[in-house]
Amino acid sequence: MSSVIISQPSTPPATPAATHVQTPRSNPISKALVPILVGVGIGLIPAPAGLAPNAWRYFALFAAVIVGLVTEPIPAAAVGLLGVVVAGISGWVSPEPAKAIAWTLGGFSNTTIWLIFAAYTFAHGYSKTGLGRRIALQLIKRLGGRTLGLGYAVAIADLALSPFTPSNTARSGGTIYPIIENVPPLYGSAPGATSKKMGAYLLYTALAATTVTSSIFLTSQAPNVLAASLAAKTANISYTWTEWFMGFLPVGVLLFLMVPALLYWTYPPEIKTAPEAPKWAAEELSKIGPMSRKEYSLLAIVVIVLALWIGATKYADTTMVALVAVAAMVVFRIISWDDVLANKQAWNVLVWFATLVTLAGGLAQVKFVDWLGKALAPKFHGMPVVAAIVLLTGAYFFLHYLFASTTAHATALFPVFLTVALKLPGLSPKGWALMLAYPLGLIGILTPYATGPSPIYYGSGYIKGRDFWVYGAILGAIYFLALMAIGIPWLHFIGM
Repeated sequence: MSSVIISQPSTPPATPAATHVQTPRSNPISKALVPILVGVGIGLIPAPAGLAPNAWRYFALFAAVIVGLVTEPIPAAAVGLLGVVVAGISGWVSPEPAKAIAWTLGGFSNTTIWLIFAAYTFAHGYSKTGLGRRIALQLIKRLGGRTLGLGYAVAIADLALSPFTPSNTARSGGTIYPIIENVPPLYGSAPGATSKKMGAYLLYTALAATTVTSSIFLTSQAPNVLAASLAAKTANISYTWTEWFMGFLPVGVLLFLMVPALLYWTYPPEIKTAPEAPKWAAEELSKIGPMSRKEYSLLAIVVIVLALWIGATKYADTTMVALVAVAAMVVFRIISWDDVLANKQAWNVLVWFATLVTLAGGLAQVKFVDWLGKALAPKFHGMPVVAAIVLLTGAYFFLHYLFASTTAHATALFPVFLTVALKLPGLSPKGWALMLAYPLGLIGILTPYATGPSPIYYGSGYIKGRDFWVYGAILGAIYFLALMAIGIPWLHFIGM
């Protein structure tokens, strides 16, 4: 299609209101009734042979919690808290009160949970200082002259923020989306009939890019860190930030470089050049002014933290480095202590993931995971190694069509699939743990509800519902094939 240049004022007009999908209001009672019925229904079934009755009742509670995370009759963190309280008071994990309360609160001493909390505080620093917005605008200014360059600018902006933003919702939905939604209207591209001019490509590229960056770094989304904790709880397997990064590097580089160009070809924008985007970004940067002392201070802290995470894991614990950095942000007044206390999202996630780690660990403690692994493993015996790996990982990957949360996906499936995988040849225990953890970012592309930013981009009105499903399936298949064809040989090559 020929290039189209539309001359528009350098200042973007008011952005059209997002077209949100109308959904019927659901009754909170019905939302609560579904997980209760699931839990009670499973609990009334006699325990399978080889499984203790308390373990079966605990699984019934766990299933109810997972369903509750989907229906959300109360906030997700409260669902998790309610689950551990019921498990603790029921005695299903331990009949001794002292041991039961120690188990109930055990997740709050988990180091990876505090790493998530620290990373959310980093994200708040990016937002408060304006450094995140400045990075995105700089990239648009330098790379946004052509629509394809604009796609790469959006992807690079997400990549730059991803090591320190453990929420793709905060990173893409909260930082990237509010910036790039101002660009399509410069060229007469609005939700609806003109969305394909530029907006559909640009916004879908932003979503696709964040699903890739969410798998590149251990700290680029909270479920990655959750999976690391579950691997330690379930099978005593641990890996470092650097090991995660190196294990995914060739797959991540390939997909990151490929996605904007692939979508440019398969989901093409009608407008090929975007001369107004760099001008608008330059004007926005001039309004912001030069970098402030706080921005320089935050940038220095971020660089030091990244260097320590990469090169000093033998001498400094990853979580300790992050907590020292949070303290430094307060000392140097990049953020205030009141900011830390007021960061509801960080505290909410801390409670949420602390309880989910505890609940998932309980499955191993009551021996449910061992029982299920022994029951499933024989079904894969006798298969060629490659076929077993592809089938097991493929089932784990595409079962995400049933989940509206990567957190719920990891909590429900990761321990079970890891236990089965460890009984199969083909990969080392650490390699299996990584191979099942890496998809947690990639699966966010599958559906309009697959990950936090998806409803934001879907609700923008630029991307048709059919396109979400079709291109989600196409990209999902490509992601999975890359993980199988490149990821597995690479893990063997580097000895993981």
